[in-house]
Amino acid sequence: MTRYEKNALLYSIIVAIGGFLFGLDAALISGTTDFITREFSLTAMQLGDVVSAPALGVLLALPFAGFLSDRFGRKRTLQIIAMLYLISAVSSALAPTYLFLVFARFLGGLAFTSISLASMYIGEIAPPKWRGKLVAMIQINIVIGLSGAYFINYLIHQWATSGAGWVQFLGIDKYTWRWMLGSEILPALAWFGLLILIPKSPAWLVTMNRIDEARQYLKKIMPSQAIDKHLQEMQESIRLSQHHKSIWSQLKEIFSKPMRRVIVIAFTIAIAQQATGINAILFYANTVFEQLGIGADAAFVQSIWIGITSIVFTVLGLLLIDKVGRRPLIIGGMIWIILSLGVCSYAFNEARYMLTEKSITELSEIPNVERLRPLVGKEYKSDIEYKYAVKSVLTRVEAQIHQSVLLEKAIRMNATLVLIGILSFIAAFHFSVGPVMWVLFSEIFPISVRAIAIPFFTIITSLTNYLVQKFFPWQMENMGMSVIFIFYATMVIIGVIILFFSLIETKNMSIEEIQLKFMKKAKKAKSQFIEHSEI
Repeated sequence: MTRYEKNALLYSIIVAIGGFLFGLDAALISGTTDFITREFSLTAMQLGDVVSAPALGVLLALPFAGFLSDRFGRKRTLQIIAMLYLISAVSSALAPTYLFLVFARFLGGLAFTSISLASMYIGEIAPPKWRGKLVAMIQINIVIGLSGAYFINYLIHQWATSGAGWVQFLGIDKYTWRWMLGSEILPALAWFGLLILIPKSPAWLVTMNRIDEARQYLKKIMPSQAIDKHLQEMQESIRLSQHHKSIWSQLKEIFSKPMRRVIVIAFTIAIAQQATGINAILFYANTVFEQLGIGADAAFVQSIWIGITSIVFTVLGLLLIDKVGRRPLIIGGMIWIILSLGVCSYAFNEARYMLTEKSITELSEIPNVERLRPLVGKEYKSDIEYKYAVKSVLTRVEAQIHQSVLLEKAIRMNATLVLIGILSFIAAFHFSVGPVMWVLFSEIFPISVRAIAIPFFTIITSLTNYLVQKFFPWQMENMGMSVIFIFYATMVIIGVIILFFSLIETKNMSIEEIQLKFMKKAKKAKSQFIEHSEI
């Protein structure tokens, strides 16, 4: 490895830490939902606001990310994003009210654009032969961040319940959720400091006509004899891009008849990827596992398995994508998701809930526990029926605070089957539609419109993500777990049917070859339609 390649690798690794912070920030909330619900007496919709606030933030930030990176440069914009992560972590940990916490997490969502900007920067400074692998490093870092969040939550929970003197001195037992959210502060601060070491993007400097400065930075990542040629190529690319169409004309081209098949694929996968319910499981992991009646401690342990599964199957998917192909991974992975969700729905549908006299004596931490006695001996066929019955004798806040132990004492179900189903779902998602969607987005749009098309469909998938996170607590309170899993499975079934008839294989094809294939498909469909009409 040459000195230039080592520098490019180092800068890429530093920038890719933005993916780690994204995963960490997104998943830390999973361990805090019960604590913040109790502290701020949240309703289901308010809890949804807290968890989904970052998704709303990134939804609003995405349209401006490209403008800011062009105006201030990739490096400066990444530093602003790192500062937003830091401010959000500090503010979330110290939040005095529910609304303040929502706003603090919203700020963190503004920083979620670190994914797209990190990809942009790495693509501009990485050697061509390594570009794919270095950009893929961001996706790996995301799942490592997710796993790190689950492990940190587990560790802090263990400390909080240990009764150790140093734990009480630091207030970890009293402010458990604040320590969980505050654990992001050090990584965010470290990333902000490390970003000082990276150079400005030479490609951006050329667009600003700062050629001499661009030449100085290029000396760090490529041999001197190759710099002049590379500068000429970038200048020519910029000259050609000045003749690009307006945003409006690009949008008209995106939704034109020749692009119809591409639009169907893009819309379907953008919605279906998030409509699987993946982020409901990832960001409410502890809450979901508590529905199995395994208790809060075990729920933290099971969340770690989600993280490990995510890492293993993301790596496996990225290793196979160029060997197996996009279409088999997408179609096969979505069918795998449907089966996994079906297993979860079946297990919850077979669950039964009944309190016994022994249960009442074991629920001594609930004030006036005798209020539960009218429920003793009555069997409930769903979690919704049981929760409604509990709320008829306890207050809403009490029922929410003690939900985990109330489920633990009453439930009879095959929890192992649900755990297998959930981990299978996580594996299927990260093996297929999770990372492969972004690969497809980079391939199916013509060069003339991709600058508008990719951000547009990223907004579509982000909006779906926001709705899933926002309404999941409401769904749990009003639909029940069995129906929720069926709902997600149904959405995926619709998606896989559409993609089965519209998605083409793009493996080992240039962007031009892919567009030609789409055009041939469109012409063939048109001729068949004309022949059918004449008959």
